[in-house]
Amino acid sequence: MDGMSMPPKSSSTNGTTMMMMHMTFFWGKDALILFNGWPAGNTANYLLALFMVFAMSIFIELLSHTRFIKPDSNSTVAGLVQTLLHVLRVGLACLVMLALMSFNGGVFLVALLGHALGFFFYSRAFKKPLHDKPYDLPPMAC
Repeated sequence: MDGMSMPPKSSSTNGTTMMMMHMTFFWGKDALILFNGWPAGNTANYLLALFMVFAMSIFIELLSHTRFIKPDSNSTVAGLVQTLLHVLRVGLACLVMLALMSFNGGVFLVALLGHALGFFFYSRAFKKPLHDKPYDLPPMAC
């Protein structure tokens, strides 16, 4: 074995625990996703983590491709709502990115699938735009 499918190792020195993280993609439920000790090899928690990454990816696309602000709304309120939507989208994108840093193949696949399905269902690529600006937020540049 080349160590790619081994779970992260922990060692204890002077009462402190250090976790050795994967630096290459691996497959399996023995991953740390966003929180220390979670999902900790538990299959149900691993599936829940995959579902949460999938849902966050879809929600990012929903925020990116949907109009929540009416064209005739107050500009100050519209600006505040647009700012809150932007912060929410960037925060979720950062969480998905941090989950991807677990280097777990399953997390990578569900994040891609979530973004793909979210784009497919919420994109206006197949529909005529209703207004001159089809989205409240500009597209993410990543």
